[in-house]
Amino acid sequence: MTPTTQGLVSLTDGAQVHWKALGDTTRRPAAVLLHGGPGLPDYLGGLAPMVADLAPVYRYDQRGTGRSGWRGRHSLARHVEDLAELLDAWELSEAVLIGHSYGTGLASRFCLRHPDRVRAVLLMCGPFVGDWRTEERAERGRRMSAAQRQRLRELEELPHRTEEQEVELLTLAWFTDHSDPEPGWRWAAEGARRRRPVNWSMNAELGTEGRADPLDGHLAELRACLPARAELLAGVDDPRPVSALESLALRLGLPLTRIEEAGHEPWLEQPDLVRAHLRRFVRAAVGG
Repeated sequence: MTPTTQGLVSLTDGAQVHWKALGDTTRRPAAVLLHGGPGLPDYLGGLAPMVADLAPVYRYDQRGTGRSGWRGRHSLARHVEDLAELLDAWELSEAVLIGHSYGTGLASRFCLRHPDRVRAVLLMCGPFVGDWRTEERAERGRRMSAAQRQRLRELEELPHRTEEQEVELLTLAWFTDHSDPEPGWRWAAEGARRRRPVNWSMNAELGTEGRADPLDGHLAELRACLPARAELLAGVDDPRPVSALESLALRLGLPLTRIEEAGHEPWLEQPDLVRAHLRRFVRAAVGG
């Protein structure tokens, strides 16, 4: 049985971050999973067992989410330094970073700040650059009925929401992330109850900062900072346009793997393909 360990790390500003590790944590190098949001707790537990026999896999609830209770200001730079402090606490001089969604932006900004600590990086379903939001909003609208679009607007405009209203809002917001709407609704509803509570203030703060200082302006520097082994992965049916990741792959000079019949969480719809890709990537990163 693969061993699981967990704990709390106290950061230099007083925040405490809850983490878990799967696999033999005495082995080096290790992989670190960076979840999305921002403002959600970690939800990447299903990915860790796919590669934990190849390298220990660490994951954590970002400050202010899940079991990492914290109240205060958020910044992209602080989240980057959180990861650096966690690597110190785990006694990892470098790590294989696997980011999803917002976690790809976090991984990218970490590469910019601490390139010597990144052995390899896999960016799953992000980061999106350029004017991709217009196409995303249009695609989400096409995947929803008129009644669903109206209900989502009503819920978003409420000054306060009950527990059930919050779950309904998140389900409506997330089911279009998936290629197949029927299981997509089920996955979204399950996620809406598990990935709670959403730290909306964190989401707003980091979103505002990200728009003011987008990665678009740092791509030349990022290309120079990326490790030799760096890749992108996309679900072809993600409402966020895969064309934006194709453009990013060209600008960064990276290979892009497209997972057909899969959306923003491709491991749910194509688990075997994603498992094979992760194992190939981690095995090469560890062996290299």
